[in-house]
Amino acid sequence: MKTITLNRIGPALKPDPSRVLIRPFQPGDETSARRLAARVLALPEATVTQLLSEVLGEFGDRHARLEEFLHRRFDEVSRFLSPEAVPSPDRQLLLASYFTHEYSLEAAALFNPSIVPHPDQTDLPAGALRFILSLRATGEGHISSITFRTGTVSAQHRIKLLPPAPFVTEPERVWNSTYEQALFRRKLAEVGVGCDSCWSVLDRLPEHFTMAELQRAVESPQHSSDSADPAVDCAIRGMILLAESNYEVAFSAGPQISQRAIFPHLSSQRNGIEDARFVRFQDEDGSVTYYATYTAYDGRVTLPQLLRTSDFGRFQFITLNGPAVRNKGMALFPRRINGLYAMLSRQDDENLFLMYSEHPHFWYEPNLLVSPQEPWELLKLGNCGSPIETEAGWLVLSHGVGPMRKYCLGAFLLDLNDPSKVIGRLRAPLLSPNQLEREGYVPNVVYTCGALVHGGTLILPYAMSDSATSFATVPLTDLLAAME
Repeated sequence: MKTITLNRIGPALKPDPSRVLIRPFQPGDETSARRLAARVLALPEATVTQLLSEVLGEFGDRHARLEEFLHRRFDEVSRFLSPEAVPSPDRQLLLASYFTHEYSLEAAALFNPSIVPHPDQTDLPAGALRFILSLRATGEGHISSITFRTGTVSAQHRIKLLPPAPFVTEPERVWNSTYEQALFRRKLAEVGVGCDSCWSVLDRLPEHFTMAELQRAVESPQHSSDSADPAVDCAIRGMILLAESNYEVAFSAGPQISQRAIFPHLSSQRNGIEDARFVRFQDEDGSVTYYATYTAYDGRVTLPQLLRTSDFGRFQFITLNGPAVRNKGMALFPRRINGLYAMLSRQDDENLFLMYSEHPHFWYEPNLLVSPQEPWELLKLGNCGSPIETEAGWLVLSHGVGPMRKYCLGAFLLDLNDPSKVIGRLRAPLLSPNQLEREGYVPNVVYTCGALVHGGTLILPYAMSDSATSFATVPLTDLLAAME
């Protein structure tokens, strides 16, 4: 059995509790919220002015646009005021601060990284590559979100991470984004909630429509006659939910990429956006899009979903449809193969599968690709990010789970033209947790959601025991030579 040694080169990325988001806070139920609002309204104006000054002084340097956020928050919580209340501008902001809190999104863990080339490769030394590193950040309540870092790989394969920006910001939802009529109909049919009334609503909409247009069509007199039917009402609510689940968010132009965080918004994500596997996808016309498959988790159910961006400033959240959309660990190939999209998946929490589709949103027929064979992977096998194209074949990093639920990284090679053919496989782990890496939130785990090859070397960011992140490298020729 051939073995291979990686170079653990660092640097280590550890959770930083000082990186905080400013987020809405709901104190109890609506009755409690109304009581709180009444108490704030009863404060003398001089006290209001003093308290607001203290809030802005204490928290203003921790957030880029604190007052702007509080103005928006007041608009959201003003419904808890009595109709005759006319609070002063200062009282509005103070009231909003009682319905706001800080959330330390990476206080508990910063792990499961994926790495892709940065869209901007200008002004670099010869042989260097600029990259974007995505990470799963976990904070209070074990809620997971996506955060980012940027850095460079030198010609000598040294990693330099740029210090993260001091503020952390969330994107805003893009309410004027449009839905494609034909695609929306297909998704509605796939989830099985379509009905004659749904199709009638869609018939009144243009080829590309907005959420506002959909809402107006649902509330129109033409539809109101059917709204008393519980089955129709359920189908219409399902249609609205589908639209709400396919949405766009955008960051303002100012924040650096390391300042951006994508936090759960939908009920299907409320416990986390987990393990994003980013890939730089190049289509047949040469256009480049960054996709990420991720797991939405609501506390009970895991659901594979898709992110799409061209610049890491604007992101589309996309539902995946079809019977093969299940379990965790879907990973998209970085280009089409024989005209079709290709995806790795783990249908049964044990083996790896390969599937093809004419559209990246729909997946139907998985075929078994790789099963556990070696002692260190007998419990289950999964991918560790999108396949990497090399001259020798598609390099797939894998994770295997063995005795004592120890996670190791492995690798195998697929034929370039027919990825259903496995043409090489490591028999020994590529990376196993050492004594410095085995202690953490989940002990005895090394894991990654995506690596890249630069200058003939595999650049491998990896998580250590679901707690922190580091880097390793290995010459590609050594890795391929060790495969059987």
